[in-house]
Amino acid sequence: MLIALAAILVGFIILTWSADRFVAGAAATASNMNVSRMLIGLTVVSIGTSAPEILVSLMAALQGFPGLAVGNAMGSNIANIGLVLGVTALIAPLPVKAALAKREIPLLVVISLVAGLCIANGYLGRIDGLILLAGLFITLYLMIRWQKQHPDEPLVEDEEIPELSPAKAWLMLGSGLLLLLGSSQLLVWGATEIAKMMGISDLVIGLTIVAIGTSLPELAASVTSALKGHHDIALGNVIGSNIFNLLAVLSMPGLVAPGALDKAVILRDYPVMLGMTLLLALLCLIGKKPRQLGKVTGVALLSIYALYGAWLFIQN
Repeated sequence: MLIALAAILVGFIILTWSADRFVAGAAATASNMNVSRMLIGLTVVSIGTSAPEILVSLMAALQGFPGLAVGNAMGSNIANIGLVLGVTALIAPLPVKAALAKREIPLLVVISLVAGLCIANGYLGRIDGLILLAGLFITLYLMIRWQKQHPDEPLVEDEEIPELSPAKAWLMLGSGLLLLLGSSQLLVWGATEIAKMMGISDLVIGLTIVAIGTSLPELAASVTSALKGHHDIALGNVIGSNIFNLLAVLSMPGLVAPGALDKAVILRDYPVMLGMTLLLALLCLIGKKPRQLGKVTGVALLSIYALYGAWLFIQN
């Protein structure tokens, strides 16, 4: 048990560090190829920040643990809304940007519904994975188009792109990817060992330990931003992360290990994720302007997340 817990802890630490290294190397490489900062922010950085979830789900699916992979995707979305936004809203009110309300939030709702249709028959297959992956490319196209039409309303914050020589950029990119692969495998091993020892499903481990762990970078970044007074970026980060979790992460098990889903995914986890997504959308779209998510919202989101965690514990 202690070895498995140590593997999870070390896996999370290396996973988070290597993801930053991978994103920095990829962004610098793209910059050296004269790709615009806007395009780097919307593609390389946006997808790269979901690299831990993507790699963990990919490795889990390849090793025969699709429940962990699916649980990671849905659990991360639930944790992002309930835990990350809940905690951040308690620290400082989160303003809802007009661009976010008009574009990304409705897009997240649509993607959540499409993901539901893909799993509604209790089977996540290659066609479902391809549909979600196609949605990723469509989303990136829409984001690039929106950004060009409204350059004064950035969809992502201007990222600091490191100035690295081509050799160093490629080295960071390659080493970051290798460390991501290694740490994600270590994490999957530790998580599945814990599941076996405790007699619970890999789905529940994915929904809890793994999902919370891969959401910790978002939590740390959001809390740090709120403490520094930059609390306006937390909501956008969570919305973007949830979009890429459904399209880039949930597609992985469908593409590499298609198969039947645990009934709990359909009857419990997806409805909770969709319900929290719709609640967030209503809070952001309804009410007097300027809209913001305050302490009451933070308490409500954290309470829902705690109740969901208790539900998982009681059922297992």
